[in-house]
Amino acid sequence: MKSQYQTLTVANGALVKMWTQGVPVEPEARQQLLDTAKMPFIFKHLAVMPDVHLGKGSTIGSVIPTRGAIIPAAVGVDIGCGMMAVRTSLVAGDLPENLYGIRSAIERAVPHGRTSNRSGNDKGAWKRAPESVDRHWSTLQTGFKRITDKYPALLKTNNYAHLGTLGTGNHFIELCLDEADRVWVMLHSGSRGVGNAIGTLFINRAQQDMRQHIANLPDRNLAYFEEGSRHFADYMNAVGWAQDYARHNREIMMQHVLAALKQSISKPFSATAEAVNCHHNYVQREQHFGESVLVTRKGAVSAQRGQLGIIPGSMGAKSFIVRGLGNEESFCSCSHGAGRAMSRSAAKKRFTVADQQRATAHVECRKDSDVIDEIPMAYKDIDAVMAAQSSLVEIVHTLRQVVCVKG
Repeated sequence: MKSQYQTLTVANGALVKMWTQGVPVEPEARQQLLDTAKMPFIFKHLAVMPDVHLGKGSTIGSVIPTRGAIIPAAVGVDIGCGMMAVRTSLVAGDLPENLYGIRSAIERAVPHGRTSNRSGNDKGAWKRAPESVDRHWSTLQTGFKRITDKYPALLKTNNYAHLGTLGTGNHFIELCLDEADRVWVMLHSGSRGVGNAIGTLFINRAQQDMRQHIANLPDRNLAYFEEGSRHFADYMNAVGWAQDYARHNREIMMQHVLAALKQSISKPFSATAEAVNCHHNYVQREQHFGESVLVTRKGAVSAQRGQLGIIPGSMGAKSFIVRGLGNEESFCSCSHGAGRAMSRSAAKKRFTVADQQRATAHVECRKDSDVIDEIPMAYKDIDAVMAAQSSLVEIVHTLRQVVCVKG
């Protein structure tokens, strides 16, 4: 198999292997990768995906294998963020010509967006959660109690009320058509408010625990817990729970979106077994190069041989269902999307609502000033991203959006 990656050598650090041929990498992201590679517990090398861009502490689009330590900020605060996709028995001809009704039905079925919750009235949370939320929460409740017995501040988060909700930013729900005009439902979200609180709490704890040594780190957000230290086990338990929460969150949303679709379309349909539910912000213990290591994928997807994954393009661009090739040099990983080409603030300064309307003319979606930061031109070219990782995954399905719901 052709290597397809470039290698950066880091003085007093691990190698950096980059699958970025034909894709621009900002200097700030490159420097952030070099800083992370200097951490003494990196195993073998960092693997960098073609959607790489600047993140907090560690670079989004990087795979960070560690031995004996974990960096909470590398996992981040959107713990367990990921994708879910289901193929239905519907085809394009089964959809109504005007798709606004379907978008509205999905928006009614899944809480999305956010308003200040100081009044306890966040539009992105359930006011009265349905039975499906209760059913999933019952499997999460014991683990949450175990965490909050030690960290009671987490009780004050949106936990139960956010289960089965979308959120904001680049989180979305979409109706897509594949190369055979079959209808797919795809969505993107994570562990919501409670995951954010867990991530923030332990990032702060790591920095506090290292307060005497933090000045020696390339970046204070690279503060870490050593295995066997006071907070290591607590963090691994909490992050594992948040990843489970994120998976349940996507499953509930998918149930509600499919129900909304059935109410909007007269033709009966089924959802097939061709479904994928994968994280792209997470950590787990894996075997690589004959050793047990912790693998943090910060904006990256597991791509073990034969494993299905999802690589979404930007709002209005193509997305892909892929099958992993099990490339060990990448720690069996691939990109989690197109990757931002510019910051949200830069996109809002550069583009207008008219630009957004033109770029998403073929998609039933919001076209207002609040979503300009998600305009397709703010992201890297998804075709270039896919070409750069042809040694990591093969394309199974190519999807194009026809409906998109944003928070």
